[in-house]
Amino acid sequence: MALEHAILVSLSERAASGSDLVRRFDASIGFFWSATHQQIYRVLGRMEGDGWITSEAVAQADRPTKKVYAVTDAGRAELARWIGEPTTPDAMRSSVSVKMRGASYGDRAALLDDLRRQLDEHAKRHSLYEYLAARDFPDPGALSDADLDIYLVLRGGLLMEEFWIRWLTEYLDAHTQESPR
Repeated sequence: MALEHAILVSLSERAASGSDLVRRFDASIGFFWSATHQQIYRVLGRMEGDGWITSEAVAQADRPTKKVYAVTDAGRAELARWIGEPTTPDAMRSSVSVKMRGASYGDRAALLDDLRRQLDEHAKRHSLYEYLAARDFPDPGALSDADLDIYLVLRGGLLMEEFWIRWLTEYLDAHTQESPR
């Protein structure tokens, strides 16, 4: 996936300025597709040049004028084309997995400390996703269309965090219970 497609999805949901997009990436899309502020602004310029989005200058009181971006028909066509093309499963590329496999050849105690830290981060993210699901989707059975899609992606995030919590806990427990050599 290209960053362009993540931006097209976000702008299809609601027109936004570059800073609004950055906040959306920080608060939601960034949970599964990360981008720096500079990347977002650079890609917005390219997308506008390609005719996938347009921008409108909007004056603001006591602040500089901002550009608000919206998807064009060409952008909607590109997004529909991209959504319709087959997707290959994302390969897992995990440095922590390689470290876990090779822990016998290095500083296992340092790795276990790092895994405890990661476990804490995954637990915090899981709690955040649970909060967002309860706050934004109190009745999932009543959802449809875009709201259902957003909810189901959030559910995927919850399930992914549950995977990491279970796997890291299993690894940590196994090495906490093993007898010293």
